[in-house]
Amino acid sequence: MSLKRTTMEQPSTFLQRCHGTIAAQDRMQMFRQQPVTIWLTGLSGAGKSTVAFKLEEHLVSLGHACYVLDGDNVRHGLASDLGFERKDRRENIRRVAHVAQLMNDAGLIVITALISPMSDDRAMAREIIGPGKFIETYLSAPVATCARRDPKGLYAKAMAGEIASFTGVSAPYEAPSEPELLIDTAAQTPIESVAQIFAYLRENSLATVSTAAATATGQEASAA
Repeated sequence: MSLKRTTMEQPSTFLQRCHGTIAAQDRMQMFRQQPVTIWLTGLSGAGKSTVAFKLEEHLVSLGHACYVLDGDNVRHGLASDLGFERKDRRENIRRVAHVAQLMNDAGLIVITALISPMSDDRAMAREIIGPGKFIETYLSAPVATCARRDPKGLYAKAMAGEIASFTGVSAPYEAPSEPELLIDTAAQTPIESVAQIFAYLRENSLATVSTAAATATGQEASAA
């Protein structure tokens, strides 16, 4: 018995978006925050992961719902099939941006920590996440400073030729020309960097849960 092979239609021809009854404003009221993506970009060793998780800790302590999408972590699952060539890096950023957009749609504050070295890739991420929700945050530190820190031993390997296409050594990094936030991590501590980001969020009414409200929420939970 022979099987006849058929050609499947392209998914875009029959897929339709579905919409629930819960609006973005409903989620904003529930979480008492503006869902945004704080996109941390910078060289390896600039402090992205450290700042991201300290910022998450600070926001959660004040009652905010947020989550970190760390570059290394997503490559263990979401992007485990990707390498580090130009097209793979771009696809990695595209995937993370779409996840961040979905999490923003759910009402969460998202903090990403990716090198994301090319300006057009970051522009793509901004477009995916949407107007007013993408906060490009450039963690600036000279290559020499990052190499001295060398938390993963990567700069030494790259300079020895053991790693190809390593950003800052054998591959370019295009620094943001007009980021929402510019943070000099060579001159200030991670705690100071977190304070700078949080000040921006408060000044722009993006983090509105007060310490008192967060304390009250915690007391209610304890009494329940």
